[in-house]
Amino acid sequence: MIRVEGLKRHFDVSGGWLSRVLDGKPRQVVRAVDGVDFTIGRGETLSLVGESGSGKSTVGRAIVGLERPDAGRILIDGQDLLRIRPAEARRQRRRMQMIFQDPFASLNPRWRVRSLVAEGLGPRDRSQRRAEVGQLLREVGLRKSDGDKYPHEFSGGQRQRICIARALAGRPEFLVCDEPTSALDVSVQAQILNLMRDLQAALGLTYLFISHNLAVVYHVSARVGVLYLGRLCEIGTRDEIFSRPRHPYTRMLLDSIPDVTLSGRPRTPVQGEVPSPINPPPGCAFHPRCPLADGRCRAERPELAAHAGGAAVACHAVEEGRTA
Repeated sequence: MIRVEGLKRHFDVSGGWLSRVLDGKPRQVVRAVDGVDFTIGRGETLSLVGESGSGKSTVGRAIVGLERPDAGRILIDGQDLLRIRPAEARRQRRRMQMIFQDPFASLNPRWRVRSLVAEGLGPRDRSQRRAEVGQLLREVGLRKSDGDKYPHEFSGGQRQRICIARALAGRPEFLVCDEPTSALDVSVQAQILNLMRDLQAALGLTYLFISHNLAVVYHVSARVGVLYLGRLCEIGTRDEIFSRPRHPYTRMLLDSIPDVTLSGRPRTPVQGEVPSPINPPPGCAFHPRCPLADGRCRAERPELAAHAGGAAVACHAVEEGRTA
């Protein structure tokens, strides 16, 4: 349903022209997303994981049109949203919606819940709007009478349910879920995740799920992509990523999860800091933190490629069989 090819989004963070001239500083550009490719099948959930600053949210915002990509293609059912007529692009993007990370900040505190949810319904007479809003609230586990309340009268989990109802108002086919449970308690997270899974089964929704919580990703995903400094370093099925990780960064991320089985397996926690996206390292961006890096890793950037028996990986060590 969704195909992303060569997606790039760079941000100019330079100072003003005069200050740059006086200080002799060059223009500075953050490469938030630097060439990302993936597909999402209809009814599937693809999760993007990675450390803060890896570009996960920027990818999601670019797909739904909140960011204008600098290069690449975004296709929905074969139509390139960046190259078709603007009116047709807006029509296609009505098939998409986004659920944001913070339910406290994404709801207007001055509006009643009924108005917040009804905003996406389009032209309706008053009785029809009330009926449809009531149905949407019931779909997400709230009562019809909750439409008369304001957001501050609800808990965090209930506010996220309101956000989901608002996203469903336009009956989208594709949802970008930008860390929708990270601001919630663990018990409430499980309720929201179960709700989203039930809605996906009932409505045939397709999800791009963005998270840094690997336990949540394992619970909701069919496929998983691992982002590092704006590029995919590994992508495959959930079982391939969690059971047979190949990229050293993926292994380090999984080693950061507490081992409740006390297996005694040697573990390599994530070490070092993410390099600056303004001045990324040459070659493989992960090589300053990678225990397997060699001269080729420092000089040549690896490309994402499929390998026999596992996920697609962008790693010279995997290609050369140096991962043991």
